[in-house]
Amino acid sequence: MWPRVVEVMLGCWIAVSPFVFRHPNDEWALWASDWICASLVVVFALVSYWPPARWMHLATIAVALWMIGFGWMQPRPVPPGYQNEIFLGLTLLMMAIIPSRATIPPPGWSEWYKREGVEGG
Repeated sequence: MWPRVVEVMLGCWIAVSPFVFRHPNDEWALWASDWICASLVVVFALVSYWPPARWMHLATIAVALWMIGFGWMQPRPVPPGYQNEIFLGLTLLMMAIIPSRATIPPPGWSEWYKREGVEGG
């Protein structure tokens, strides 16, 4: 479940990034985008720990696409806060497609390990 842990950490970074990048107070859309996206990413990652909803991390793809698009649509040169949106969106996109059980060998391998008496399965 390490990809979900990384998603929670990225969600926390999204939540504090308005303070790190000192978003102007009049840019309420950027503040709202950061906090809403942070909340959704953390909730989706944590809910995916529940076995019936283990696919929930895939909803992070929609949040990541929003962040990429939101940052991309800004006037050039893109301010650092929006660059952060794009970077985090791309990183979340990569994390969201990694299965939660990425470190566990496929069932066929596990059966072979057991059948052959090989350690590691």
